[in-house]
Amino acid sequence: MADSQPSQPSQQWDPACYAEKAGFVAELGAPVLALLDPRPHERILDLGCGDGALTQRLAALAAAVVAVDSSAEQIAAARARGLDARVVSGQALPFAAEFDAVFSNAALHWMQDADAVIAGIRRALKPGGRFVAEFGGGGNCARVQAALHQILAARGHDPVGLDPWYFPTAEEYRAKLESHGFDVRYIEIIDRPTPLPGDIGDWLDVFAGTFFDVLTSDERAAVRAEITDLLQPTLTDENGQWIADYVRLRLAARLPG
Repeated sequence: MADSQPSQPSQQWDPACYAEKAGFVAELGAPVLALLDPRPHERILDLGCGDGALTQRLAALAAAVVAVDSSAEQIAAARARGLDARVVSGQALPFAAEFDAVFSNAALHWMQDADAVIAGIRRALKPGGRFVAEFGGGGNCARVQAALHQILAARGHDPVGLDPWYFPTAEEYRAKLESHGFDVRYIEIIDRPTPLPGDIGDWLDVFAGTFFDVLTSDERAAVRAEITDLLQPTLTDENGQWIADYVRLRLAARLPG
């Protein structure tokens, strides 16, 4: 569930680590899959498929599913599930009028050139095709992001240049969709505090690699500990459970028929 272009930081993915520490991502994708309501005759593009865990469920409901992700490692994991999975940048989709629907879960916030993404989705869809997605919206992981920026800046690094994420508001993303000819049927920001299977350090290991790539191994351990100490008072409950401050943007849009 990743993407990168030369103009943005490139996140690296370890499928085994992702499956162990971030399996909740696919589990929490069930509502957006229900919103898509895939039909047995349809051909569907899964944009930012990651390791294919959710794609596998989608493939059981549609005639044909093509899964794409910019991570070769994640695509290898998806292919191991028997999926038609391809290494493709979401910001340079090569398809033309061949899908009934484009589906995306927890991926679009890794693609900073939103206009290129939406233009590619439009090209990929048949007339009347639909686009259904959920990803990080405005305010997503705001405390974690602020802590990363604060601590990296204190160590002399440019956190803005290291930040790979794009978290738009509903209003901002609706305007982009409409400018590309989509009829937005539904769009909503959803606060979704999310219990983590481990601590915030595990989350950082999976999702914040670009911030840590500029650090030495000793610095990485120190920064990980600093962030944990900084966030523990606000992102843990009375039982010590870590709860990430997730905010999701969920949408359903359609092209003219």
